[in-house]
Amino acid sequence: MKFYKQDAIFELYSDVVRIEHNKETDVFTAFDVNENEVSLNMSNVNTKATELETADNDEATAKANLKASAKAKLIAGEALTEDEANTIVL
Repeated sequence: MKFYKQDAIFELYSDVVRIEHNKETDVFTAFDVNENEVSLNMSNVNTKATELETADNDEATAKANLKASAKAKLIAGEALTEDEANTIVL
């Protein structure tokens, strides 16, 4: 399971080196290298986390579609593109 909110915090706040997450309250606390708390805008974090999740989902869908295309071409005896071939080469 990806931790999109943590990834978003690290992307949005370059000074953050450590994050604590209280799972009971779903509160994130971020700290810089000097252990000072970094103020987070959770609206921005949530937006970025959604963007990251969407990008991951889009990438997974594109990979699955490419693999399906490669399989269909193999069955039909057609030539594969390099990207299609890369999906089946170990």
